[in-house]
Amino acid sequence: MKDGPDGKQSHALYSFEIRLEGKMLTTYHRTITMQALSGLFSAQALEIIISANLGQDHWLRGQIGHPEYHFDQNAFFKSRNYIEQNRLLILPALQAGDIRSAQQAFGRLTHAAQDFYAHSNYVLRWLGRFPEGRWPLPAEIDPFDAGLLEGPELRSGKIYWPFEPLSWIPWVGRLIIPHLPPDSHARMNLDSPDRGPGFVYAYAAAVKRTIREYELTVNGLPPSLSAVFLHAPTS
Repeated sequence: MKDGPDGKQSHALYSFEIRLEGKMLTTYHRTITMQALSGLFSAQALEIIISANLGQDHWLRGQIGHPEYHFDQNAFFKSRNYIEQNRLLILPALQAGDIRSAQQAFGRLTHAAQDFYAHSNYVLRWLGRFPEGRWPLPAEIDPFDAGLLEGPELRSGKIYWPFEPLSWIPWVGRLIIPHLPPDSHARMNLDSPDRGPGFVYAYAAAVKRTIREYELTVNGLPPSLSAVFLHAPTS
């Protein structure tokens, strides 16, 4: 199985186990993070960040009762606060010599930032500015358009219990999803290529946003601690 938005996905990608791991599939959170941050962090530091990122999609600890982890349920204010709360944990952790905790906080905030584009209507509203059949290339998407980010029409998918978790199971989801409301996460998400052509734009936007989160975080650190943050913990 090839990683990334352009590879053909094997049936294993849609296995019950992987689908229960989360919404934007873990394959893509991993490749987005690697594409954005490889060469900026040491290999071990990057794995710590990726592990924390993927941990946000744990079916019990991350999916139930935490829309702010994923920009679900129109929880835009809470999700943005969640990102900044995690960023605020990084400096004191580094000052205390706890590099791993600092990197884990960064991993958690990157997950939320990435999910914004897959779980909201931002991408489709941006594409709606262009004539059908004349969309720009995915690499040209602007993830930071203030008019869209602050606009009254911005929405994210709602979780309809208990149907949403059932929709993550492919053979069940095919029966359930068409009957869920249009504003459901199951109907709105751009979590994988089977969700339509908007996926590659959500993927590209998430890469750009992850780079921006890196810049905001590192630029807010003293140079001596930013160098520590980018490398593996000593223990």
